[in-house]
Amino acid sequence: MMERKGKEIRKERFPSVSLNKTALASTPTKYPMKRIQWMLILLLAFATQVQGQDFQFSQFYAAPLYLSPAFAGSTELSRVGVNYRKQWPGLGYDFNSYSAYIDHFIFDYNSGVGFAINSFEETHMKLKFTDVSLHYAYKLALDDYNSVRFGGQLSYVMRNAALDHLVFGDQINLFDRSINLSSLDAMALQEPVNYLDYSFGLLFMNERFWLGSSAHHVSRPSYTFFANDNDNRLPVKWSVHGGYMIDLNVRDYRTHIPDNFLILSANYKEQGPFKQLDLTMQQQRGMVVGGIGYRGLVSSEDLPYQATLVGLFGVSLDSGLAIGYSYDYILSRFGRTTAGAHEISLRYAWYAGDPRQRNQRRTILSCPF
Repeated sequence: MMERKGKEIRKERFPSVSLNKTALASTPTKYPMKRIQWMLILLLAFATQVQGQDFQFSQFYAAPLYLSPAFAGSTELSRVGVNYRKQWPGLGYDFNSYSAYIDHFIFDYNSGVGFAINSFEETHMKLKFTDVSLHYAYKLALDDYNSVRFGGQLSYVMRNAALDHLVFGDQINLFDRSINLSSLDAMALQEPVNYLDYSFGLLFMNERFWLGSSAHHVSRPSYTFFANDNDNRLPVKWSVHGGYMIDLNVRDYRTHIPDNFLILSANYKEQGPFKQLDLTMQQQRGMVVGGIGYRGLVSSEDLPYQATLVGLFGVSLDSGLAIGYSYDYILSRFGRTTAGAHEISLRYAWYAGDPRQRNQRRTILSCPF
């Protein structure tokens, strides 16, 4: 279901849905109630992705460059990582999200640089978009233990979808249950939609605490698949995020990285009508990581309240390799039907050069799962 000004789809008569026209025209029976419920769930899911635009990761700090360009080089190590999310597999149509990134800190210039590829696929409408982005962040040291980072991101985005089999309201004859092959509604273009995008981020951090903000899609690019329709522009996504690491061992936090600690983290974001708060609490003891998270979609006049619980588990090895898994469970009657969401993260960090030769001190920003 896609909203556009001027020539709107007649969704008050019948929502625009993706159906096989021939099969529906030849079906002699009415849709059972269960089928209608499934259709409404799919429409809600698709509308959420279209209007909200940006996909998300429950392990939001395990996708640092996707969270904010200010995280480029934040560990002062070289780092490479991948993320995968499979959402609502119980619906029978896949919502798959992918992310891959690499970043590096350049000590001589107090700068972090990064490169990322993010992609989202929805198999029902064949909706897919991919962005390739470059990241840069400058570190301003306030003292030996505190710093502020300013980050920027330039992205090239490619969007496409199979919209040629959509059924609009004026094509449906409810009396004889037939489908007209033509519609008065404007039809979507079949060519991909490509555009440039810009994002910025700000991050304050030390060894135990970090607080940042980011603004994505500040240029508000047009993302519509319809010709002569420049009113549909991608809403800016605002985010405020932070975290605190509590050392559960008795030691000098300035000279030692703890092997038993608790991480409290949060991420609040807004995009268009969507307002969402993510909270996580997790503990790492040795190489084992475990925790729980909560995600709440703040209710409004347009959207009902929704909540999700997230279970997290992972391992973080001394070699620099970290692997995380999380599962989302929706706290509603549709939670069991959708089968939640599965998410996997993989990260590897290493020294590229010897920072001691540059009289620099290693700074670790814990990246919780």
